[in-house]
Amino acid sequence: MAEQLHDLDPQETQEWLESLDSVLEKEGAERAHFLVEKLVDHARQDGVNIPYTATTAYINTIPAHLQAKHPGKPNLEERILAYTRWNAAAMVVKANRDEAEPGGHISSFASAATLYDVGWNHFWHAPSENHGGDLVYFQGHSAPGVYSRAFLEGRITEDQLNKFRREVEGGGLSSYPHPWLMPDFWQFPTVSMGLGPLMAIYQARFMKYLDDRGFKQKGDRKVWCFCGDGEMDEPESLGAISLAGREKLDNLIFVINCNLQRLDGPVRGNGKIIQELEGDFRGSGWNVIKVVWGTGWDAILAQDKKGLLQKRMMEVVDGEYQTYKSKNGAYVREHFFGAYPELLDLVASMSDDDIWRLTRGGNDLYKVYAAYKAASEHKDQPTLLLVKTVKGFGVGAAGESQNIAHNTKKLSDSDLIHLRDRFNIPLTDEEAIACKFYRPADDSQELKHMHERRASLGGFVPSRKPVDEPLEVPGLDALQSLLGDSGEREMSTTMAFVRILNTLVKDKKIGNRIVPIVPDESRTFGMEGMFRQLGIWSHVGQLYEPQDADQLMFYKESKTGQVLQEGINEAGAMSDWIAAATSYANHGVTMIPFYIYYSMFGFQRIGDLAWAAGDLRARGFLVGGTAGRTTLNGEGLQHQDGHGHLFAEFIPNCVSYDPTFAYELAVIVQDGMRRMYQNQENIYYYLSVMNENYSHPAMPEGSAAGILRGMYMFQEGAKDAALKVQLMGSGTIFREVIAAAELLKADFGVDADIWSCPSFNELRRDGMAVERHNMLNPLATQQVPYVTECLTGRTGPVIAATDYKRAFADQVREYVPAKYVVLGCDGYGRSDSRKALRSFFEVDRHHVAVAALKALADEGKIPAAKVAQALEKYGIAAGRPAPWTV
Repeated sequence: MAEQLHDLDPQETQEWLESLDSVLEKEGAERAHFLVEKLVDHARQDGVNIPYTATTAYINTIPAHLQAKHPGKPNLEERILAYTRWNAAAMVVKANRDEAEPGGHISSFASAATLYDVGWNHFWHAPSENHGGDLVYFQGHSAPGVYSRAFLEGRITEDQLNKFRREVEGGGLSSYPHPWLMPDFWQFPTVSMGLGPLMAIYQARFMKYLDDRGFKQKGDRKVWCFCGDGEMDEPESLGAISLAGREKLDNLIFVINCNLQRLDGPVRGNGKIIQELEGDFRGSGWNVIKVVWGTGWDAILAQDKKGLLQKRMMEVVDGEYQTYKSKNGAYVREHFFGAYPELLDLVASMSDDDIWRLTRGGNDLYKVYAAYKAASEHKDQPTLLLVKTVKGFGVGAAGESQNIAHNTKKLSDSDLIHLRDRFNIPLTDEEAIACKFYRPADDSQELKHMHERRASLGGFVPSRKPVDEPLEVPGLDALQSLLGDSGEREMSTTMAFVRILNTLVKDKKIGNRIVPIVPDESRTFGMEGMFRQLGIWSHVGQLYEPQDADQLMFYKESKTGQVLQEGINEAGAMSDWIAAATSYANHGVTMIPFYIYYSMFGFQRIGDLAWAAGDLRARGFLVGGTAGRTTLNGEGLQHQDGHGHLFAEFIPNCVSYDPTFAYELAVIVQDGMRRMYQNQENIYYYLSVMNENYSHPAMPEGSAAGILRGMYMFQEGAKDAALKVQLMGSGTIFREVIAAAELLKADFGVDADIWSCPSFNELRRDGMAVERHNMLNPLATQQVPYVTECLTGRTGPVIAATDYKRAFADQVREYVPAKYVVLGCDGYGRSDSRKALRSFFEVDRHHVAVAALKALADEGKIPAAKVAQALEKYGIAAGRPAPWTV
């Protein structure tokens, strides 16, 4: 290859290059780019093999002569930036001077400060009458800088800065962006790295969805996502970039702070992270702008007629670049420029201090402004800004460009003096050492300019402003068809859910706000009827005739479609749901999302996103389809869920239910809508539904309140029975519990009260609340947990069985006022018939009956021989291994 690329005719080569220079000079870069692309395309059509390269030279994408002029007052903005830097560092250092040492980060914001200030001063719109507001995903570790800026703006007090990471007594500042803890300030939780980039992409896409469906947003809104270069190692960070390119999300701007360091050391010590990411994103259809070198490099690059400096810039790996900035100008002269005598000549007139003052592009507000302006004006592609900075910029020996930088949270007295001097903060030595915060007078030029800039952009960012929009949701009577006896008609709770959804989308008041979301399982869940009825949303509509166009329920894509269908992509679908579930706070319009998926691929796969949804104060419904360990019988170990509800319980504001019958599901969905969209509670729901068909009874009179609390009497046994037990269950296994009651009565004369328990999680939370009340109010009337209230005065031991791990139903043990026996599906799933699986996991009707008899025997109410008789009668072998051991 090297021989093939050898220049056989330098004179001809020079003529071609001069021609290109002429086009650049007279007609501009776009024309030159067009001609080069045409030549390459023509050569490839003639069979010339020209390999594709996704990277460009290791210099700024925008040359100095095409750089947009900074419109503001740079000197004032440099001062504002200096104060922001100081206060951010002082806040973290001050917080860690006492024994609590709550931690914090100095170096991340120190490297990225310019990136944020340019946005605040010139680009980020707040929601206003004329603009819907830009959405900014701040990189989590830079939170101190965001607080510092808000302090200068006058919306965070000095007392709050002194309470950084001190939240228990109120008035403190969260460690990272947390909307749950600071609901008027933060919009997006981003410190679980990788989730910010993923959610930002789907947020930008959801904004297009809202526009196409008639929920028009004011102004040219953008989504800005800030990430660290080390964060891009998270699979979630890059996982959806092809979607953004494919769908031409020109409302999306990624800013990757390439300070070349992650938590422990270099990101790509042996390579170049900027070049790697440029290739990834350009190959995925993004517009990529590199901001590598600061203004001081422009003149040196202009003198580099042979391209030797660019060659050297490409030769040096990131590990060396990190080392350069941890040393001094003399070191850079020797090890960078000293590689070639010609490069030393380029900087011969410069002192070592001059060389040291050569900044990186991300620490130069002129370069950053030009890049932001170009990104904001670009059309038909998302834009990536690769911005090279120095980690710990300005911190000096305490961490600047050192491997320890990320963990720096303390500065010595001399470090603080150095930082003060580096940024010319008007504080005495004593004030600097005391970490005194600095804020100029309200009538200072700096603060006047800062407020003028924010006023021109509509207000402050970040700022979370939920819309006050109570919706009139349908009453339970709208779902009347699901409350009665289904008779001989059998259906699954999945189909009951689809019927509920079909009813809701037809409602005249809220139907257009429903957002059905599916990964790639619409037909599995019986939702294909919505394809034609509602359409699958596509920003370009449908550019082809679908294969099944002649069928009633054909695959219909539409620009005004209502269904979001994400392919085999649970994380993407969950990010869709999050965008819709927080639309009331970020877009000024309340949407009602329902995301249905295989339950096993829910919390287990996207649990971090589900946790973030809680932090985000999301409102909506997650629906785990084909739920439980034994319901999805043929799919085996990787598909059968016996623990999803335990995951759901981990999230404090997630309300979860495992209903058995259609009427339970209807009551739960209607009340969930009332709570979330009428009362505007900051909760969301997880519902498990099953694919097993069976008939559904009518709703017992007066049971609605118990359904919602998590437990109600489904069927009461004889009150004067000599032998009696209390049977509890949820989901499909509740039907086995009902059958077990029949066996006990017919075979052993034991009567039973049967309790449906749609939510052991809610029962547990009720019990905890009662315990706490009683402990803190010992002289008041003592409250009784709802489980205890239901079972008090009832006869016999209590047996509970579910399609989940025993720990699920075992949560309420301490509130059960009797002997309590729990059956559940511990262990890995496997494929077989439902009957065989329920026998294997020991939750079928026979095992429930045996458990009840054993509990009676333990209480001395029947002889143990009766239990042995039941084991033999039902064919249960005592010697087989436990299901969780095989």
